[in-house]
Amino acid sequence: MAKPLPLEGIRVLDFTHIVAGPQCTRILGDLGAQVIKVEQGQAMDVTRSAALGGIGGIPGVNRSGMFEYFNRNKLSITINALLPAGLDLIKKLVAVSDVVIENFSSRVLERWGLSYEEQCELKPDIIYVSVTGFGHIGRLRDYSTWGPTAQALSGLTFMSGLPGERPAGWGYSFLDHTAGYNAAIATLMAIHHRNRTGEGQWLDVSQVESGMVLTGPAVLDYTANGRPYRRPGNPTGNRSANPRVAPHNAYRCAGDDEIVAGEPRQRWCVISIFTEEDWQKFCKAIGSPEWTADPKFATNVDRVANEDELDRLIEEWTIDKMPHEVMHRLQAAGVAAGAVQTNEDKVVRDPQLRSREFIQKVPHREVEDSFETDSLPFKFSHTEHRIRQASPPLGSDTQFILTEVLGLSEGEITELAEQAVF
Repeated sequence: MAKPLPLEGIRVLDFTHIVAGPQCTRILGDLGAQVIKVEQGQAMDVTRSAALGGIGGIPGVNRSGMFEYFNRNKLSITINALLPAGLDLIKKLVAVSDVVIENFSSRVLERWGLSYEEQCELKPDIIYVSVTGFGHIGRLRDYSTWGPTAQALSGLTFMSGLPGERPAGWGYSFLDHTAGYNAAIATLMAIHHRNRTGEGQWLDVSQVESGMVLTGPAVLDYTANGRPYRRPGNPTGNRSANPRVAPHNAYRCAGDDEIVAGEPRQRWCVISIFTEEDWQKFCKAIGSPEWTADPKFATNVDRVANEDELDRLIEEWTIDKMPHEVMHRLQAAGVAAGAVQTNEDKVVRDPQLRSREFIQKVPHREVEDSFETDSLPFKFSHTEHRIRQASPPLGSDTQFILTEVLGLSEGEITELAEQAVF
């Protein structure tokens, strides 16, 4: 028998789009909340057309891989909020929801007549979650951001790159995800607070601030010691800068540098050694070759001083072995080592992920094909999270929401359809 879902009975009205907001509602949906995604046919979530592969090999608004990833376990209704009848329908949905979440630019819901105070008139204990670049307080509240611009403002872009070169930034919008994670945590805490007190509240999530907390050590160094951040003069790459230990790197394994079907064929394994005990275990695991007894590698200070030569010698041992062979041999000896996994490794060959059912097969709602995707990275002992269905085709649940959630009659639905509300 399936375990209960912790958020069963919670209804979330979802006005989110792109990544930051949908990441939040995706987590709530996996935990059992009924998430109703509201879109307009003329202004649907742009990730529906994202070029991230078409499920079933065919592109389309209901087959975007990116939309699929962020919008599973959700229902879809299309409502034209620009029409009075459409806005009235949205207000009816607010009145029967527990949580309203949006990541529009600041003031959008205010212009709709759905500020927090106005939502409270519809549902006194409503939990309203807004995810914006700067938050709804302060002189920059009306400025807009994307993941890379929020990253720049948070200070993370400045911290990334080589000394004397332009800021490098990141190749992936981590702050879109980070803001979504923070919004999900805040929502859960607001639900807990409401369960204890009966009070709803407004959660004002700032994407820029979500990035700033990731720069904490640098900020603390400045506030406590007055030291501005400086990129290391000698970039450490995969080596450990703090604490300074060796060996600590990614080592080439059997393979080559060719890229096949988007996957690197050169294979690598990361090895991390922090203590003298780890070093002794490592030496024994690789057969204690003569060079491991060389005085230049006797202590961590010595190994750091001769790190280039040490890395070269270790790579002579790893280069004819597959990364997982290196990993398993060293882990069996108690040494921290991890194969640098490709997508194929993670989805097809990783028995650990399979044993935890982290990769799950999901049937698509429009085509016969199913696909595999990751689930949430934690397990409950008495409840669970579950991928109950794939992402919704545009407007596919309109009839269900109007009849089962709002209790509208066929005549009322026909009248709204004639007004092009949905």
